[in-house]
Amino acid sequence: MFLIDAHLDLAMNAMEWNRDLRLPVSVLRERETGMTDKPDRMKGTVSLPALRKGNIGLVVATQIARVVQPGSALPGWLSPQQAWAQTQAQLSWYREMEACGEMAQVTDLPSLESHLASWNGGGNETQPVGYILSLEGADSLVTLDHLHIAHGNGLRAIGPAHYGPGRYANGTDATGGLNAEGKALLREMQQLDIILDATHLCDDAFWDAMEVFDGTIWASHNNCRALVNHNRQFSDDMIRALIEKKAVIGGALDAWMMVPGWQRGISDPREMQCSLEKMVDHIDHICQIAGNTLHAGIGTDLDGAFGKEQSPYDIDTIDDIAILPELLQRRGYTEQDCRNIASGNWLRVLREAWREDIPD
Repeated sequence: MFLIDAHLDLAMNAMEWNRDLRLPVSVLRERETGMTDKPDRMKGTVSLPALRKGNIGLVVATQIARVVQPGSALPGWLSPQQAWAQTQAQLSWYREMEACGEMAQVTDLPSLESHLASWNGGGNETQPVGYILSLEGADSLVTLDHLHIAHGNGLRAIGPAHYGPGRYANGTDATGGLNAEGKALLREMQQLDIILDATHLCDDAFWDAMEVFDGTIWASHNNCRALVNHNRQFSDDMIRALIEKKAVIGGALDAWMMVPGWQRGISDPREMQCSLEKMVDHIDHICQIAGNTLHAGIGTDLDGAFGKEQSPYDIDTIDDIAILPELLQRRGYTEQDCRNIASGNWLRVLREAWREDIPD
């Protein structure tokens, strides 16, 4: 079954982790033998060959660069200009992957349909992986002029916040609504038909965004607070608000978001019974609130600064998510339900968002 992963930090892994993602995961792990600078060294799960093996033919791929104040406990850059330059380096990596036939950028309805036709035509082990460019945290947008430059480079979705306080919005573990610059950013995004990614918005900023933004919304990688009680997750009321906005929510595979009581660097996935079934629990919760399967998807975040040590124990590489439709069917979901969750819901949102860009 064709799969879409709505959140991968591919360029961050390539540029900051120094991973050549054209190689198999096994080779990447071998190359990192003895390295200890990152918690997931020798435990990575994502590469372009693994995406192809799992029939994950389209991904939402990020640029990411946070701005922090001196002395912050969070990693990041000390000026918006530095953060912007980092995102441009990440953009250059995506362009290089396009140049060598490893990836293909999808920016509008014609490029989407063309990519789907080529991928479904067979021989996917050599097909470029399609990617939609997203910005995780808007700190790097020095001005709204930079937003227009980014849009011209193919940026099609933005999550205004990440962790902590941001230049435009506050994110996970922070509080406070959108500031004036954040509201202006959302209004300009709406004019450019850029998708708002509600992931990581703190509760205050989330509700402000629901009021201010009247464009296309999704949540690329977010789980349910009713199952894991933390502000990183969506409450049932937030899920209902997103459903009302016709949004899709992508289930994430970061173990601490999947099972309660997870302790980073201490907990073990098998001991915590963290398997892909837990992702199905979160997806099912969204579907039960919606009363249908039209608002749940997949957004694994499997390369988001963690690896096998913080992934479901039945994940070795990202291609293992191909078993999700089978797990859903065991819960009574139909084949069409599975296709909705695997890719159909993301495709519906994209087609609706981009249809007006097609001339009459």
